Amino acid sequence: MTRVQIIFLLFTQYCYINTYVLLNKNDYSECVLDPDLLNEIASYKNVTDTIMSEIINNTWGKTMYDEYTNFIDKFGARPAGTIVLENAIDHMINLTKNYGLNTVTTEKVLTPHLVRGSEAAVMIQPRLKRIAILGLVPSVTTPANGITAEVIVVRSFDELNQIDEERIKGKIVVFDAHFTTYGETVAYRVAGASRASEKGAVASLIRSVTPYSLYTLHTGSQSYGKNVTKIPTAAITHEDADLMRRLQNEGKTIVLTIIMHSTINFKISRNTLVDLVGRVNRDKHVIVSGHIDSWDVGQGAMDDGGGMFISWFAPVIINKLNLKPRRTLRAILWTAEEPGLVGAFAYLKRHMDELDDINFIMESDEGTFEPLGLDVAGSKNAICIIAEILKLFSPIDKIKVSNSVGSDISIFNENGVPGAGLLNKNDKYFWFHHSDADTMNVQNKNDVLQCAAFWAAFSYVVSDLSVDIPRY
Repeated sequence: MTRVQIIFLLFTQYCYINTYVLLNKNDYSECVLDPDLLNEIASYKNVTDTIMSEIINNTWGKTMYDEYTNFIDKFGARPAGTIVLENAIDHMINLTKNYGLNTVTTEKVLTPHLVRGSEAAVMIQPRLKRIAILGLVPSVTTPANGITAEVIVVRSFDELNQIDEERIKGKIVVFDAHFTTYGETVAYRVAGASRASEKGAVASLIRSVTPYSLYTLHTGSQSYGKNVTKIPTAAITHEDADLMRRLQNEGKTIVLTIIMHSTINFKISRNTLVDLVGRVNRDKHVIVSGHIDSWDVGQGAMDDGGGMFISWFAPVIINKLNLKPRRTLRAILWTAEEPGLVGAFAYLKRHMDELDDINFIMESDEGTFEPLGLDVAGSKNAICIIAEILKLFSPIDKIKVSNSVGSDISIFNENGVPGAGLLNKNDKYFWFHHSDADTMNVQNKNDVLQCAAFWAAFSYVVSDLSVDIPRY
């Protein structure tokens, strides 16, 4: 399997944002924890309240949000392999030192770098109309003069399979798959080009993977299967997919011309590690994380500027409050998540023999809207402890239990490391995901501060607790 296919399988395990059942502390009546541990966890109430108050009610939260806003406005989109991304990484290194933490290091990562060239499409039958497109990555290019071909619109892979191959051969397949959940609908982005190519199509287009559109385009990764002819592939808007569906239903012949040019090369980037060194078990780590790169569309404010910033802020604010946790609290600003968890895979490979030293790993990469709780992967004993800690944060005490969570950290869960992703009220997350609409306008300052406060306070408790989060 290719790396993108592995990632897709991981995505399907956690990307059901609108369909999960949220549980709360009352759903863990079978948990039996040692009374001393229960008392210890309860004793953190004052310090967690203090951390959250310092962020929400005092100047620290405003300062963090101003730094976050300045970062997005200064750098904007930060695609993997670009000088903009590397400048953004340097900025975060300097910012960390300016806030009093000098234990910041980087680790080199070889990453793919997309140079998106011209992308255009025009409907020339049954009438002339510009069709907005946004290439999926990686996509092969068209010939210099483009591809002109008839269109066939299908709702699903099943419908495609029911059509005789001769009817598909030489055509452009448009997948008009309406959004259900991300985990289900993203299959058309990941595998659509290969499935269309197997039937003889010369190009494929997908209805953008989003539940809502204001003529917005949403990009993302795709993967060519083995032994298939690689064909150009791109996203179109809901509005144009609906138009072509209606025209086909009316018996009209639809003909498009598509032109797509891009190149992919490789560059060196860096994962950034910010450590608040533990006072007792300095070699044991609790990791908080988010990715610093973004797609080349939008500003990467939501995906994942917010998650990256609240993770960076956790060790910074805890240090500023003169709190020294038992274990090392490490913030990781992953590079090159969008091309396929490249930074996370590099870290996992480099630190494979240190996995037992990761006590708990956390990631925020599904928005920083109103916080609800945590999406937890781990043993029953681990979940029981996390549920008890969450009692300190009511009403931010909801739990979703998963096999793996987050994007970058899912590969660590697969290797037995317990972890959690931030649960937040992100029912509109995929409205903006991987599109030009991912800007600071998506964010609400109070929600981001609530996320930052919860993230920092929770990570402090886990990193300071006298017992490790159990693997079994």
